[in-house]
Amino acid sequence: MNVQTPPNLLGDPTNELIEQARRVLPGGTFGNLPAEVILKEGKGGHIYDEAGKEYVDFLLGSGPMFIGHAHPEVTAAVQAQLPLGTTFFGNNRHGIALAEAIVDAVPCADQVRFVCSGTEADLYAMRAARAFRKRDKILKFEGGYHGMSDYALVSLAPKSPGNFPRGSIDSAGIPKSVADEMVVAAFNDIDMVKSLIEEQKDELAGVIVEPFQRLIPPKPGFLQALREVTAEHGIPLIFDEVVTGFRFAYGGAQEYYGVTPDLCTLGKIVGGGFALAAIAGRADIMKHFDRLAMTDEDFIFQVGTLSGNPVAAVAGLATLEVLKRPGTYEGVFANGRKLMDTLSELLKKHGFKAQVIGEPPLFDIIFTDQPIKDYRDTLKADTATLKRFNQALRARGIMKGDSKYYVSVAHTQADIDHTIGAWDEALKEIK
Repeated sequence: MNVQTPPNLLGDPTNELIEQARRVLPGGTFGNLPAEVILKEGKGGHIYDEAGKEYVDFLLGSGPMFIGHAHPEVTAAVQAQLPLGTTFFGNNRHGIALAEAIVDAVPCADQVRFVCSGTEADLYAMRAARAFRKRDKILKFEGGYHGMSDYALVSLAPKSPGNFPRGSIDSAGIPKSVADEMVVAAFNDIDMVKSLIEEQKDELAGVIVEPFQRLIPPKPGFLQALREVTAEHGIPLIFDEVVTGFRFAYGGAQEYYGVTPDLCTLGKIVGGGFALAAIAGRADIMKHFDRLAMTDEDFIFQVGTLSGNPVAAVAGLATLEVLKRPGTYEGVFANGRKLMDTLSELLKKHGFKAQVIGEPPLFDIIFTDQPIKDYRDTLKADTATLKRFNQALRARGIMKGDSKYYVSVAHTQADIDHTIGAWDEALKEIK
């Protein structure tokens, strides 16, 4: 791997781009990575920055590039579609085929509605639950990420968490009244959830949960009990599978954990690297999107200029074809387990109080030796050490976000060996 920045006799183009970005972008960024990270090219399991430095990529565009960057089959499908049109604001055969592929794959999916982002998918899933139940409140879990809507940004990352079930607003510009419509519980605490649902069942429209919350797996039996209590009271259960969909299994986390919700949201992988997301679920809930099936007061008005566009649809279809091949998920899980086990061993070797949490396709370090079962437990972690570790890794050709290693189908044994070597050196440096 080329992990050295090559000399540039004509000046460093990265510095010029950074200065340009600072002039025209708030904070000099798109709001994601630091301003000094400017990426140019991705190929397979690697990414390259504007200075020519190569990285093993565990960021994967924040997850969607599960089969690798510029996969030849995805690229060919997109190139074939481009001369035929990029969007029509109407049905097209590729979007219909992708919807059928989702229905075939995802246990809860009777029907599908396309949007362009995970934020939209989660927003409309909550709206669908409200329309179906004719109630307003949604129960969510502290620390759960459901996009950037007003309702989602209640108790996503409170710095000083308050008393359950009252939520706190995480962003400027959100009306204080929004918090009144959200009921907040602790992830993995089924007794709390049962109590809140019993107390507020007549006001709850639905429950939304990441079945795997950020990096925290569900405790054995938690999702099953959540399914039982919501079903008992007729309250729709929404799985936010924007991250886990088609990653943990072809049928997503609901297949992996063996629990079927009423609705789910999908994004990232399902669009093959293009702007596409979806709400999927029970036909009797999804019919609220059908003007002909609903009265005016029960109809959910939803349109989007690029929803289901053929370019994103063919990219998604090509991606799913790759994922259906025998051995695909077995390979990702084997690589992920190897990485998780080795990283745990290296942390012990270098004497860190830390642990590796997650599942093989998606994991990271938490620098604490205390048990992690919910969001508040993660606040015990030493985030400064994690930041130093991530910086040391970036210098050694490992690209990842502030949290999460996304494992790709495209990562090779050489990538894994390089990563393990970089971990060892970085831990030695920051000790």
